[in-house]
Amino acid sequence: MIHRQREEIARTLHEPLAKIAGACVGAWDDHTRLNEVLNGGCRNIPSCGALFAVDREGIQISDTVSAEGANPADVGRDRSSRPYMREAVPAWGFLLSDAYVGLVNRRPSLTALHVVRRGEDLLGYVGATFNLRDLPVSARLYEDLPRWLQIKGDPSIRNAVLLQTRVESPMDQNLDQVLSVIEELLIERGVFQGVIHFASSRATLWTVDDPFRYRILDHEALSDPDICLVYPCRAYADEAIIPRTRIPPLLGALKELRMMDENFYLRSASLNLFNGMISLTFSCDGTHYMPYEEFLTRRLAFWIGNGAV
Repeated sequence: MIHRQREEIARTLHEPLAKIAGACVGAWDDHTRLNEVLNGGCRNIPSCGALFAVDREGIQISDTVSAEGANPADVGRDRSSRPYMREAVPAWGFLLSDAYVGLVNRRPSLTALHVVRRGEDLLGYVGATFNLRDLPVSARLYEDLPRWLQIKGDPSIRNAVLLQTRVESPMDQNLDQVLSVIEELLIERGVFQGVIHFASSRATLWTVDDPFRYRILDHEALSDPDICLVYPCRAYADEAIIPRTRIPPLLGALKELRMMDENFYLRSASLNLFNGMISLTFSCDGTHYMPYEEFLTRRLAFWIGNGAV
């Protein structure tokens, strides 16, 4: 997805920047004329933040030209250490750099470079800078493929995991009822994402009626089925990847992981109905992300043998 978006941006920028580079050849040794070329070219490059020219050593020989005008303060600036100057320009003479954080605006940016040649001689480069926010995005929203992802936690916590034991939380003392309430909220009351914090006895919930805000329910609220009355009944979403019939076994598996061992145990877990992913954070601070189907195939022996790291 990112590669396709970069290809589209490169196709948009290559031709106008090549024309500017060609026009710079005759003006390369004349500072005033070079600025005029850049000033005229800036208007022909969509979303361009600024144009500049550097010699083959990376020293700027032009003003920095933008829609607001020309700024001579950067003449003589050494750009050789900037990320875009440290990438290898392809043989065809055009480079769209990787994104980087700009020195001045501190925003994600990228730079397009085109070589400037007089015959076989490399004179330098013309550069065009862009704020990522100004570039058109035609690709669909980035979506990672569901897969098992394991992230190790804080080494200081992992190394001390055998020195700690699970302390029964208020949620643990009434876990069956708590999970029944959460099941009702997920299946019948429009909750599509929930994070269950077993150790601190609370849950964070998102609803389809108000998806941009979360609710926090403590163990007292989660232990009282009346809390369900606060959330209106909603049909189970057709777009949900997790079938409603799989919610009870998922919650049952979370209970097993919470109680599985005195040293290695589940601290918190989350599930999202629409992307079908489960996340698990264990006492060793290790976190796992996996599709719900894969999660349901794992038995306790896997988690204990894996050390949950």
